[in-house]
Amino acid sequence: MGLSVAHGIYALVTLVVIGTMLFRRGVILPAWIGTWLVAWLWKGHLVTGFQAVFNANLVAARELFSIFLIIALMVALLRSLEDLGADRLMVAPVQRMMVNGHLSYFILAGGTYILSLFFWPTPAVPLIGALLLPPAIRAGLPAIGGAVAISLAGQGMALSSDYVMQVAPMLSAKAAGVSPAAVAERAWFLSWITGLVALGWAYLSLRKQMGKRDPALGMKPKFQKNGKEFSLREKGLTVWGRVFAMVVPLSLLSVIVYMVTSQSGGHSVAGLGGAALIGGVAAILLTASTVAYARVQALDRVNDHLVEGFLFAFRTMGPVVPIAGFFFLGSGDFSGEILSAGRDAPSFLFDLVRAGQDLVPENGVLTAFGILVVGMITGLDGSGFSGLPLTGGLSGALAVPSGMDPVTLAVVGQMGSVWTGGGTMIAWSSLMAVAGFAGVSVTELVRRNFIPVLAGLILSTLAAVWMW
Repeated sequence: MGLSVAHGIYALVTLVVIGTMLFRRGVILPAWIGTWLVAWLWKGHLVTGFQAVFNANLVAARELFSIFLIIALMVALLRSLEDLGADRLMVAPVQRMMVNGHLSYFILAGGTYILSLFFWPTPAVPLIGALLLPPAIRAGLPAIGGAVAISLAGQGMALSSDYVMQVAPMLSAKAAGVSPAAVAERAWFLSWITGLVALGWAYLSLRKQMGKRDPALGMKPKFQKNGKEFSLREKGLTVWGRVFAMVVPLSLLSVIVYMVTSQSGGHSVAGLGGAALIGGVAAILLTASTVAYARVQALDRVNDHLVEGFLFAFRTMGPVVPIAGFFFLGSGDFSGEILSAGRDAPSFLFDLVRAGQDLVPENGVLTAFGILVVGMITGLDGSGFSGLPLTGGLSGALAVPSGMDPVTLAVVGQMGSVWTGGGTMIAWSSLMAVAGFAGVSVTELVRRNFIPVLAGLILSTLAAVWMW
C-alpha cells in the first residue's frame, strides 16, 4: 500500500505529540485533532473524521478498561484496610528492623518495592511516608536518602515492571502486537537491573551521610508535608485489623508465587490472566474487610471504596485513552474498526516505517537506544504510561528492519518512559509527593536520582540487546 496525505499527517502529528511531551504539555488535543484529520483525509468524508475520534476513544477504552478495573480494586482494598488499621500493622515488623541508616536505606527500599508492586506507588506513598520513613530517619538515614530509596524502589523499580497489576506491560504489548506475558517477564528482569544499579549508585553517594540511631528523637511516627509536621493519626486496632494485616499480605504473596510458578507449567496466568487473578482476589478481600469493619453498613461502605478507587484510576489513566486511540489508529489491528473500513484499513505507523526502511539502522544497539530515548522523552509529561502506546507501536514497526525482537524493544521503551515519567527523574511527577513526605526539595531529589537512573537504564538496555 502506497503512502498517502493521511500518512504524512499521521507522521506530523506523531512528531507534534513527542514535541508537546518534551515541553511538558498535555497531548490530548493534538491526539484528538490528529485522529480527526487522518481519518478525514483517508476517507475523504468530514463526518468520518468526527466518527473516528469517538471510535478511537471507544476502542482504546474497551482495550484498556481491564487496567482501570484492576487499579480501582487495589486502591479500594487499600482504603478498606485503612478503616481497620491493618495498613499500619502490615508495615510494623519493618519498622523494628531499622537499626542504623545503612540498613534502613535497603529495608525502606525493599518495603517500598513490595507495597508498590501490589498497590502502585502513588496510593502507597502516604502509607510509606507516614509509617516507614520516620523510623528510618530516626535510625540515622538522612531525609534525602529516604526519599531516594522510596522513589527508586517504588516509582522506578516496581512501577517500571508493574509485574503484579501489569498495566504497563499490557499497554506496551497491545501497541506492539506481542504477548503481555513476554513483556511482563522481560520488564521484571530489566527493572531489577536498572533498580539495583540505581539504588547501589545512590547508596554509595549517600553512605557518608548515614549514621546510627538517634535516641533523642521521639518514637511517635510523624511526617512532613508542605513544610509542616504532622503526627500519624491513631486508629483503634481491632481483632479484625490484626487478622487482615496477616491475611492480605499472605493472599497477595500467594498470588505472586502462583503467577511465577505457573510460568514454568502449562497454564500461564501472566498478562490479562494475571490481572484477572489479582483483581478477583482483591475484590474478595475488599468485600471481607469491609464487612468486618462496617457490618450491615458494608453494603454502602464498599460502594464508597470502589468509587474512590475508580476516581483514582480515571485521574491516573484517563488521559491515556485519547493518546492510545491515536496510536491504535496507526496499527492495522485497530484502524479498521476506528475508520469503519474493515480489511481495507491502513497501518499508518507500520506503513511509514516500511517506506523509510532504508533509513532505519540495522544495528540493534542503535535501534534499542533510539527507543529508549523516545521512551524517556514521552515520559517527560509526568505520567510514565501515556507514552507506552507510542513506544510499543514503534517497537512493533522497527523490529523487522532492525532485526530486533519487538518484545525487547517494547520493554526498553517501557523502561525509559516509566523510570522518567513515573517519578524518578522529573520534578513535576509523583516525585513531588515523595519529596513532600520526606520534607526535602524535589529538585534536589531529581538531582540525586538522575545519574544513578541514567546509568541503570543504559546498562539494562545493553543487557536487553545482548540477551535477547
